[in-house]
Amino acid sequence: MKNTKYYYGWLTITLHWLVAITVIGLFALGYWMVDLGYYDNWRKAGPLLHKSIGLTLVSVMIIRVIWRIKEVQPIPLSTYKSYEIKSSHLMHIFLYILIFIIMISGYLISTADARGIAFFQLFEIPGFGSIIENQEDIAGVFHQYTAYFLIMMTLIHALAALKHHFINKDLTLLRMFGNRK
Repeated sequence: MKNTKYYYGWLTITLHWLVAITVIGLFALGYWMVDLGYYDNWRKAGPLLHKSIGLTLVSVMIIRVIWRIKEVQPIPLSTYKSYEIKSSHLMHIFLYILIFIIMISGYLISTADARGIAFFQLFEIPGFGSIIENQEDIAGVFHQYTAYFLIMMTLIHALAALKHHFINKDLTLLRMFGNRK
């Protein structure tokens, strides 16, 4: 379950892939939702699902941040250059910040009218209403463009992992799949 000096534990690996799949899925759902017509059956169901999954991601991200702070991180591979170590660290921090900006802006969009957010129709997260004028529109712009930027940065992150795997032929990508070579 726990990380070691050399390997990621199964909880770190699970949280990594759960967040990755969820972020990509939420982006795809959000991108698809903006073109739904007024009479489309998914016009209400899509946003409800998007918000509920987004709220789930909030919980997972809080757990992930706490786990990352608490757990030992595997030492960088000896093949890494110093700029790769620094840029990897900065990329992870940046990805986390972008995800939290998207979640906060999503909350601000959804609660601008003081209504709460239904969590899978089980309970409601309270809304506090507008904090600033045109909150829904301003937060919407942040939400949209930060999501585009997050997907771009996620793609760069994935390409870097593939570069390590296919060009450098090191264990970077395999370690995130639980390989203990």
